[in-house]
Amino acid sequence: MQFERLKQCGRARRGRLQLQHGTVETPVFMPVGTYGTVKAMTPAELLGLGAEIVLGNTYHLMLRPGTDVIDAHGGLHGFMAWPGSILTDSGGFQVWSLAQMRKLNEDGVAFRSALDGSRQYLSPEKSIQVQQALNSDIVMCLDECTDYPVSKAAAATSMQRSMRWAARCRAAHADSRNALFGINQGSVFPDLRIESMQALVEIGFDGYAIGGVSVGEGWPDKALVLETVLAHAPEQAPRYLMGVGTPADLVAAVGFGIDMFDCVLPTRNARNGYLFTSEGVIKIKNARHRHDLAPLDPACACHVCQTYTRAYLHHLHRCGEILGARLNTWHNLHYYLQLMRRLRTALETDAFAAFQRQFFSSPEGSDTPQASYFFAR
Repeated sequence: MQFERLKQCGRARRGRLQLQHGTVETPVFMPVGTYGTVKAMTPAELLGLGAEIVLGNTYHLMLRPGTDVIDAHGGLHGFMAWPGSILTDSGGFQVWSLAQMRKLNEDGVAFRSALDGSRQYLSPEKSIQVQQALNSDIVMCLDECTDYPVSKAAAATSMQRSMRWAARCRAAHADSRNALFGINQGSVFPDLRIESMQALVEIGFDGYAIGGVSVGEGWPDKALVLETVLAHAPEQAPRYLMGVGTPADLVAAVGFGIDMFDCVLPTRNARNGYLFTSEGVIKIKNARHRHDLAPLDPACACHVCQTYTRAYLHHLHRCGEILGARLNTWHNLHYYLQLMRRLRTALETDAFAAFQRQFFSSPEGSDTPQASYFFAR
């Protein structure tokens, strides 16, 4: 992996990642393809929208279909017929969400499969082994995702275990040609976050992720974490904010110096009829759209907005038609990827600060709470 910083406006960065399967322009939003597919979208459609990198999930793919099936296809790229880059989550977040079904200790996590109740085990070494079989371009360390709210003592214990696991992941990754990212933890406690980042830098990774900021914290806490962590993160490495978030989250976090994002929000919200537009979020299921002959977003150039009316999208959603979920997902992903293109253009033209001000004063960002925390200080 090679990462080049092309431009900087304040703390916001315009960069470029060179990976095994192509170039990724940053800041970048990575659509989530948990089971080896971005829900409702084909690889060709994703490429048409401009996606350069997607996510897969170690935990889910390990259980189904299993690494033997994927390895027989030469890795996850061949299995899902995706020619672009892939980042795989380590499975730590999913294991955290199964708190009632797992036992965690220093060695790893023993848990029961949510599919069939079978006993499973995930350790730092096993997570790396699975991700190497998937042949993902970017491999993530296994970490322990910390609860929120949490006591400082519990957060410290959890973070320090994650750092020991990070060292084991680094050793297990050995001389693999795939990139390996470490994950910063420490909840909302600045000294723990600094300790975590210093430990990760000492181990040495290709990139650095910030975890534990999408489990219920508000923006005051998120802003504090970003301010703290990024002041101690290597400038020459990419920074990845995991599981975030809304369009406002992305615009704000770029201002703090984040390069990479992922979130299920655009695809999940699409299936529930919540659509992101230049006029703010539109709930297409609402009855007021039943007779609306206007496009979903007159300012949007995507295939959905150029072809279909709000009335038709409302009809599909109300009827539970598969096409409705597909078209909604198509539009939401277009919106997110276009937003990142707008951010990159603003950075290239030294107009990022003006872009932020305009965004947060427009319908796109005007309904976001605690807007004063969205600007890096």
